[in-house]
Amino acid sequence: MSTIAAVSTPNAVGGIAVIRISGEDAIKVAEKIFSPYGDKKVSDMAGYTCAYGIAHDGDERLDDCILTVFRAPHSYTGEDIAELSCHGGLYVTKRVLRAALANGAVNAEAGEFTKRAYLNGKLDLMKAEAVMDIISAKGEREMKMAENLREGAAYKKAKKCSDKLMKILGDLAAWADYPEEDIPEVRPEVLSEELKAVRDELCSLVKNYDSGRILREGVATAIIGRPNVGKSTLFNCLSGCERSIVTEIAGTTRDIIEESVRIGDITLRLSDTAGIHETDDVIEGIGVDMAEKMIASSELVIAVFDGSCPLTEDDLYLINKININNTIAVINKNDVEQVLDTSLLKGKIRHIVYLSAKESTGVDELHDCIEKIFKLNEADFGTATAANERQKKCIDSALEGIESAILSLEIGEMLDAVNILLDEAEQSLLQLTGEKVTDAVVDEVFSRFCVGK
Repeated sequence: MSTIAAVSTPNAVGGIAVIRISGEDAIKVAEKIFSPYGDKKVSDMAGYTCAYGIAHDGDERLDDCILTVFRAPHSYTGEDIAELSCHGGLYVTKRVLRAALANGAVNAEAGEFTKRAYLNGKLDLMKAEAVMDIISAKGEREMKMAENLREGAAYKKAKKCSDKLMKILGDLAAWADYPEEDIPEVRPEVLSEELKAVRDELCSLVKNYDSGRILREGVATAIIGRPNVGKSTLFNCLSGCERSIVTEIAGTTRDIIEESVRIGDITLRLSDTAGIHETDDVIEGIGVDMAEKMIASSELVIAVFDGSCPLTEDDLYLINKININNTIAVINKNDVEQVLDTSLLKGKIRHIVYLSAKESTGVDELHDCIEKIFKLNEADFGTATAANERQKKCIDSALEGIESAILSLEIGEMLDAVNILLDEAEQSLLQLTGEKVTDAVVDEVFSRFCVGK
């Protein structure tokens, strides 16, 4: 494979920047662009050692640098690696990278360093995926899940299930192909119990998947309500800045305004919508229609009501539009005298929170309510869990085959049919761990990585 190079630190000004070079000629490339102080030669450097010197492009001095050398196979990629740490200016970083490219290296693709680690047997596919999860983790629980995956908890459980299925398939094949040999008969009731144990192990891998997905991807959230109940004020309160225009004039918000915000460990992909009410204004009416569509498409709906006045016809219309399972009724303006009778709301909406968007009070209660709706407070993020849709799809496919095999055994079908179903389940598990996966899947996995990792 070619020798690749990329900047492994963010594309921003910082204290230092790291240019990573990996491949058979990594040390040769580094030697052409880096001169250590003293008599030390780059080619003589052992693995896990550093040298202080000058990075240069031909005769042009670029910067003082520290070169760190890792020798194959004891490196992240399994290849020789040279890392140049220079000052973190954008220009100097670009120049050092260009020097590496001009002296034999080629630009690394997205995730190519980790892809090479996988191809060289340094990481399994699930651990490789965990690397990007660690980089993108935005909170403690996300980090805990990613670390758990990187340490191999999910892989070990999946591999255990795969090995068990492989043994069962071997027993079935031996019993079917060598009937004259003294091989123990495969008893359906015993086989069924073994398969149920494998099924339960795999089910535990997807038990917390939805909770983990919510933490990683966030929640598509629509803030809805009639005009002037404080939707935009709540939006600004959660956003921490004046993103939505707030006035006393009904219909101020006509388009959908979006912003991602963090509440605790949860990211809300907020959409501030137009006030839902009857209107003769054509443009405002379009905004109302869009708001109603957001109710159906959002994972979470925050329905805002004005606590300082009674429910109106528009409020009642809104209540009949929403899905009670994913809706939080926010009684806003609780910093003033409360007039709203909540008895109707309590009969229609399961989750009710009282707050003042203007005074930024009650947000913690809103956070707790969201955790309850998505059962984040019940999830164990320290257990082995599928980390992404690819992994879940593989597990679901394996579970489908195992469930069908158990059913086939219960209704007395031939073991040949069971064998086919279990073979399909095993193929799904091999795809999960990366032991048998197509190049297209591997390319898709690493395409989500940043360049330099």
